[in-house]
Amino acid sequence: MRDGSSRLAQDKPEGDGTPHVAQVLQFRPRQRPTEPNRPAQLAERRDDALPDDLAAYEQDRDDEPVNYAQRMLMNMIAIAVVCVLIGVGVWLADTIAEMERDQDCVLQGRQNCAPIEVPAPPLSK
Repeated sequence: MRDGSSRLAQDKPEGDGTPHVAQVLQFRPRQRPTEPNRPAQLAERRDDALPDDLAAYEQDRDDEPVNYAQRMLMNMIAIAVVCVLIGVGVWLADTIAEMERDQDCVLQGRQNCAPIEVPAPPLSK
């Protein structure tokens, strides 16, 4: 590499002394091959097999009506569980951070690292 330039950015002559020129290629979409020997019965069977295969995974909604009260109750329980998990996570993170502050204070050789809470004196009239 000379003069801070890349080797890829330089036009180098090819074997015959002419510089390499970029060329744009045109891509055409592929044509779907036609199968002249394919029997019509096979094509019909293959097209009909797809809906039958998917029908096995569908639920019959006509058998049971949707119980919206139970669904709403399950959603509320899920929301409550998620809120409890978030609350426990925040409490745990706060407790760990407080313990780290106390350990850092002690490891620095300080004394009185634990805060002492003094109740406020009553207001006199």
